[in-house]
Amino acid sequence: MRIEMLSATRRAIGLTLVSVVLIGAVAAYAVSKHVWAQGQLAELEPRYARLIGLEASAAAVDAALTQRRALLARHAYLASDDVARAGSDAQQRAREAFSKAGLQVSSTQVLPAKAVEGFDRIPVVLRLEGDLTALQSALVVLPGQAPTLFMDAFNVQNTGMPRPEGAQRLSIQVNLFVLRVRQ
Repeated sequence: MRIEMLSATRRAIGLTLVSVVLIGAVAAYAVSKHVWAQGQLAELEPRYARLIGLEASAAAVDAALTQRRALLARHAYLASDDVARAGSDAQQRAREAFSKAGLQVSSTQVLPAKAVEGFDRIPVVLRLEGDLTALQSALVVLPGQAPTLFMDAFNVQNTGMPRPEGAQRLSIQVNLFVLRVRQ
């Protein structure tokens, strides 16, 4: 009977030790998962805060986007516009601006477009004749064009002999360009 009790005690002690080890392993696993989850939360918290901040400023972001689109439309042709059409429109607007200022347009040329940082840059070259006052008038009006006609370069030369009674006649070459949003 004593052997049976000793054997039952050993079994109880063994079962208790196995239970303690099992409970310890489960506790260690739970603690390690908790530490891992805390690390993940700490990593995600700044991102979540940024998203909450973006969500809170959605109206301001939408307003800025609308303003940016309006500004882009003011300075560049839209991607839906054909490159050739944008070039001919810019050519016509430039001719009209310089003609209204009193300059005689002798020739205009739209050059092939070049891709530049998300835009197609469409060059337009004009050859003009007139006096300095007309050139100044045209240069004052030019920035008011929409989409914007950007001036790349211009060359002004005297033509003929200077006349004391009137304004000096000038030969002018103006290199302009317009931008078109690329798709």
